[in-house]
Amino acid sequence: MFIETELTPNPATLKFLPGRQVMPDGTLDIPDASGAAQSPLAEALFEIPGVAGVYFGSDFITVTKNASDWPALKPAILGVIMEHFTSGAPLLAAGVTGDPDDEPDEFFAAEDAETVETIKELIETRVRPSVAGDGGDIKFRGFRDGTVYLAMKGSCSGCPSSTATLRHGIENLLRHYVPGVQTVQSI
Repeated sequence: MFIETELTPNPATLKFLPGRQVMPDGTLDIPDASGAAQSPLAEALFEIPGVAGVYFGSDFITVTKNASDWPALKPAILGVIMEHFTSGAPLLAAGVTGDPDDEPDEFFAAEDAETVETIKELIETRVRPSVAGDGGDIKFRGFRDGTVYLAMKGSCSGCPSSTATLRHGIENLLRHYVPGVQTVQSI
């Protein structure tokens, strides 16, 4: 089994591509060890000193480190991922699914429903694929008083360039296509 790795815009996060499907549906963000019980693979990764976060996408895994060095962590992470996939063990613990339902509900005024649909379509078709390519995910959370609220996950969460991505990329795109958008904020 060959596992590719890719750098992400977040220097604390690496993207691991095992060459097979990781999450059959949705995504799963495990930002700290307290949520590791959701996945046997996440539990094994969090046992490696220096692993601070794990994110599962459709065909990739992003791992976020703390102050440790990648040259010391990368071989151990590759070994754990390889062992997991060659063993045939399930990715998720029994009863766990992607995109947990404990995320907050979307919020927007009923009169903004058409605007929100346009915003969501732009995020799904133009923003989300690019963010996934960088090892993360982005979700619409709300729209109020000209402000679009988005949740960043995976390598995008806590990324030093995420503010620039929100302001210069996503905000400019949405403002261009949706006149009612004034600003974008991360939740």
